[in-house]
Amino acid sequence: MRIGVLTGGGDCPGLNAVIRAVVRKGVSAYGHEFVGFRDGWKGPLEGLTKPLGIAEVRGILPRGGTILGSSRTNPFKIEGGVEKIKANLAEQGVDALVAIGGEDTLGVATKLAELGVNVVGVPKTIDNDLNGTDYTFGFDTAVNIAMEAIDRLHTTAESHHRTLVVEVMGRHAGWIALHAGLAGGANVILLPERQFDVEQVATYVTKRFQVEYAPIVVVAEGAQPLDGQMVLHNQELDSFGHVRLGGIGQWLAEQLEEKTGKEARTVVLGHIQRGGTPTAFDRVLSTRFGLQAIDAVHEGDFGKMVALRGTDVVRIPLIEGTGELKTVPLERYEEAEVFFGS
Repeated sequence: MRIGVLTGGGDCPGLNAVIRAVVRKGVSAYGHEFVGFRDGWKGPLEGLTKPLGIAEVRGILPRGGTILGSSRTNPFKIEGGVEKIKANLAEQGVDALVAIGGEDTLGVATKLAELGVNVVGVPKTIDNDLNGTDYTFGFDTAVNIAMEAIDRLHTTAESHHRTLVVEVMGRHAGWIALHAGLAGGANVILLPERQFDVEQVATYVTKRFQVEYAPIVVVAEGAQPLDGQMVLHNQELDSFGHVRLGGIGQWLAEQLEEKTGKEARTVVLGHIQRGGTPTAFDRVLSTRFGLQAIDAVHEGDFGKMVALRGTDVVRIPLIEGTGELKTVPLERYEEAEVFFGS
């Protein structure tokens, strides 16, 4: 069998570990042949390929990013896109696809599966917001990077008696903010799932100063104040209809400085959360996902996505992972609220 592999959407620690596992087991255990499609769905759309064999995946386990490249190309927004993909797969002699990506990439995979393309999905996102799986790889690395930043910021905040607002990724789901904030001992955590009261945040910040410690406020990029709209970088949309977020941290710091009389600064972690070497947890999870994905392809179990349930890696229908986002439940946020302002 000749199998295509692609990675789509934002880059993510662990992508290369998935590619490595798929190819290593696919070649050594099953004798399959592989071709890499470059730059997400742009690869099969435009016939952009690169060789993908044992030699090409050696040494890539600890590397961040993706050796195949990525993009946010949406073939369903391009006239004749699906037909071009089918034609290019046929021309390349590709019998099946392994698509590694998040909500958008696997959303395309779901639609293609319904149209007869043999595809197996592997869930990837640092945001941990894909349904059907307890965790996605990349999330643990992103949380650890954010936690380390928060650890370092505590000493600076206390030395200068100022509020530090740390803006992390999270468009519609606040998993990174929640976990990094809890692990880093943040004094306030603000998520997209629950609008926040600026006055209440200012009260928490003031209480923290009263005990002679400086406050750290962790805010997800998609968090919104009670009386406002999502803070946007601009109004432009990508091919999946997403606006570019950014700016909530700076806006919040200005509000807190005005309301508390204490200096406030913003740190936007941005793409730092995506980069670098994956943690041990993400390397192992990525590898297990890759092994299960190639098993599914070999068995002809298409239209499925691999997922982590407890400690087991299982297969579920693609639609279960992409039909609805996994957001932070209220009870998880209430756990964190115990520490606000103290």
